[in-house]
Amino acid sequence: MANLGARTNGTTPNHIEIPIHANGVDLKTSQGVEESNVDYSQRAQWLRAAVLGANAGLVSVASLMMGVGAVKEDIGVMLVAGFAGLVAGACSMAIGEFVSVYTQYDIEKAQLKRERESNNNRGVDDEEAQKEKLPNPFQAALASALAFSVGALVPLLAAVFIRSHKIRMVIVAVAVSLALLVFGGVGAVLGKTPVARSCFRVLIGGWMAMGITYGLTKLIGSAEL
Repeated sequence: MANLGARTNGTTPNHIEIPIHANGVDLKTSQGVEESNVDYSQRAQWLRAAVLGANAGLVSVASLMMGVGAVKEDIGVMLVAGFAGLVAGACSMAIGEFVSVYTQYDIEKAQLKRERESNNNRGVDDEEAQKEKLPNPFQAALASALAFSVGALVPLLAAVFIRSHKIRMVIVAVAVSLALLVFGGVGAVLGKTPVARSCFRVLIGGWMAMGITYGLTKLIGSAEL
């Protein structure tokens, strides 16, 4: 009778359901779905600003110091020029990023207003959620200035303890090259792009900027204009 009752209920005494394996599969599946749903386009927005700011600070200040070093061997002149480039560049990057992002903010805000008017003020909750996704100009400006300063500190720290002019120039070039590889690699990993190609592109660009600045400054300095 017990067996009959068990079969009547659609199960047998020897039938045991173990949901552990199924849950594990579901967990892995959900993790895979979450990974595939990552919006790399949104990640690219702040990544672009951070990488751009750091590379700009690194290359511009290093090139400035290399240019000054082409005509002046005094370490004090190089450091003052590099520090002035850090401050001026950070302010320029912050102001430029603030104006750019604020313009984007105004455009997206106006678009939300037009959509609300066309929907007769319906979908208020959805509009509030979209407003939270609007870009923040102040955060963008601060992040850009901070990233520029971090990049600009590399050539300054590399040169500050080296008294020999020739060794100082080599150390700055080597330190900047390593930093360019690091920045290019980090940007590639976070942006899910080929690492080798990104590192090579950033490194060649930095070398070109430093070489052109050094060569032209050396040429003008030797001409005694």
